[in-house]
Amino acid sequence: MRLPIAIGFLVLLLLSCFTVAWRPALTPEPPPPAGRFAPALVALGAQLAAAGNCAGCHTVAGGPAWGGGLGLDTGFGLAYSTNISPDPVTGIGNWSQAAFTRAMREGVARDGSHLLPVFPYTHFAKLGDEDVNALYAFFMTRPAVHAPDRVNTIQFPLNLRALQAGWKLLFFDPGTYRNVAARSEAWNRGAYLAEGITHCAACHTPRNRFGAEQLNAAYAGAPLDGWLAPPLDATNPAPVAWSQQDLYDYLRTGESERHGVAAGAMASVVHDGLARLPDSDVMALAIYFSDGNGSAARAAGTAAALALAESRRLVDVGKETQSGANLYLSACASCHYSPPMRPPAVQGSLALSTAIAASDPANFIQTVLYGVGNPGVPGPYMPGFATALSDTDIAQLASYLRSTRSDQPAWPGLPAAIAARRPPHITIQ
Repeated sequence: MRLPIAIGFLVLLLLSCFTVAWRPALTPEPPPPAGRFAPALVALGAQLAAAGNCAGCHTVAGGPAWGGGLGLDTGFGLAYSTNISPDPVTGIGNWSQAAFTRAMREGVARDGSHLLPVFPYTHFAKLGDEDVNALYAFFMTRPAVHAPDRVNTIQFPLNLRALQAGWKLLFFDPGTYRNVAARSEAWNRGAYLAEGITHCAACHTPRNRFGAEQLNAAYAGAPLDGWLAPPLDATNPAPVAWSQQDLYDYLRTGESERHGVAAGAMASVVHDGLARLPDSDVMALAIYFSDGNGSAARAAGTAAALALAESRRLVDVGKETQSGANLYLSACASCHYSPPMRPPAVQGSLALSTAIAASDPANFIQTVLYGVGNPGVPGPYMPGFATALSDTDIAQLASYLRSTRSDQPAWPGLPAAIAARRPPHITIQ
């Protein structure tokens, strides 16, 4: 009797799972004519797509715009971004507005399959109707690209789309953004952007073993492609707190006088994405994050922190024979020597560097290896030293600057951390 009962229970369980997971396919429609969409709506969609860094995931370097194919590491294998051009065969050209909206709001494709949360529908669900419609108008007016989707490498059973329904029950909070009555209009606008289209938490929040953001550690920082997306909350290790003005300067221009410059993926977010937003939206983001990062409580200590940084500008005198000091003086000091005044970010005092104060050396290592910016392009530029400095050199430089420009303990495991990030085709003994 027990075996039939167990089989019956299993069948009921599977039927229940299927019922929860099942979503109907929506009828394919011919691609809408570009003239159907108002130019102002398309322009808004372009702005939002840039702010959401959509091209960063859905366009491979050297490949056609919006053709997908970028491999995104989920921790369980690679998920390749999809073709979101209006090609009716390999893209989303036969998706109706309703199908597009469902994907954004529910994480369900036109054919009824559940999308993997590497596509941040958990954030895009918060967008209002006008913004979703604008994004649809923008993508449907792009040139169609024939680019078949690549096959993901996520292993069984995690590759079963039906299981995503269970993931959503556990970790997905659907619904558009709701204003917080006690907050200002600007604060709510910043929250709407940060939690929605710019999906800042997707990079700056650690994830649990199932790949979901840890909501109890929102904006606490997380590793990202060999970098560290630093904390945006009160745990940020910057010697001087990120004020509202600091955040605005950084998000608007990629530079903050007291914090440095945008590098790595953040450089693209600022220069290719947020640059398309109006000043009021960038200021709204600054208002939102400065309210939650404890900068107001730390403001009284700013003068002391700046004075301490100033006191460290001549610590290298007399240390020329030390390996770390010698490397700094020969490779770095020409730009990073700080005169007796607050320097511009391009020649910033390393005693104010978040990368040097951080508990993880990732951002310091990546910056030294790969540099910042590009020569001939407006904005700060620092060359990469991957071909000039060995792992031992970088470890000595890191240890020296950590000990002379901060009060933090030595970084452990530097050789391994550097070796893991060095370009595989460049080896220096």
